[in-house]
Amino acid sequence: MREAWELVTSGPEDAVQSVLLLPGGANAARSFDLVMAEPALSRVRLVATTLPGMAGAPLGEDASVPGMARRVGELAELHRCDVLVGFSHGATVALEALLSGHFRGPVVLLGISLTTEDEAWFFRAVVRASQRVGRWPLASMLRLLPLMARSAKLPEQHRRELVEDLRQNNARDAVRVCRDYLDYIAADTDYATRLAASDTPVWVVHAEKGDGGLTEPERATLQAAAHVTLVTIPGSVFLLPDEAPQQTAAVIATALSRAT
Repeated sequence: MREAWELVTSGPEDAVQSVLLLPGGANAARSFDLVMAEPALSRVRLVATTLPGMAGAPLGEDASVPGMARRVGELAELHRCDVLVGFSHGATVALEALLSGHFRGPVVLLGISLTTEDEAWFFRAVVRASQRVGRWPLASMLRLLPLMARSAKLPEQHRRELVEDLRQNNARDAVRVCRDYLDYIAADTDYATRLAASDTPVWVVHAEKGDGGLTEPERATLQAAAHVTLVTIPGSVFLLPDEAPQQTAAVIATALSRAT
């Protein structure tokens, strides 16, 4: 069994700049391997971590979004990270780290859902059903994830590792983590407005199809904020760090150029 907050690192230990990477739900730290290998980030220290309850990692003491955000702030300080990057569930944790003041540098939010409406209805239905009738609906969905990963256009070695990590997910822990995540984005909080009101450079990245998106009011709010940049990756992409590593690395490099 892997440990929660396990680290995968790359790049020079004495690099001038460093980045903390938070993977999406059900994924492990090494899901960022392809991003880490991009030439645009070759001179940067990259630190990826596996979040609690993901890919077989234990839940730990506090697997809520605010609890994870506190620990992310500690890791970012420990590793002197200039930029924080999160994908999907990890993006929500990164958002909370920014809004709560646990991290104060530029932030890249990949495939983030700011509200319940942004999140896939099927995923919401499965998680809420698992709360009512037991974990079997989510367990069934988790068994499908490796099949989806096999069909993704990925290098063979990375695909094997991704499938292996997805198979390690524990439905019992996943129900807890996914419940807390859905409760967080369902809260009576306008995250788009709060994000627009902050003075930190933020990049919000989505594909044209496949990884969710923003509502029109959210998009309008964020577009009006001078420090928020909306990035759309062409085509249908479900796993942004895995299927669009070059574009992801380019956004991270831009964020690093804004770090002080």
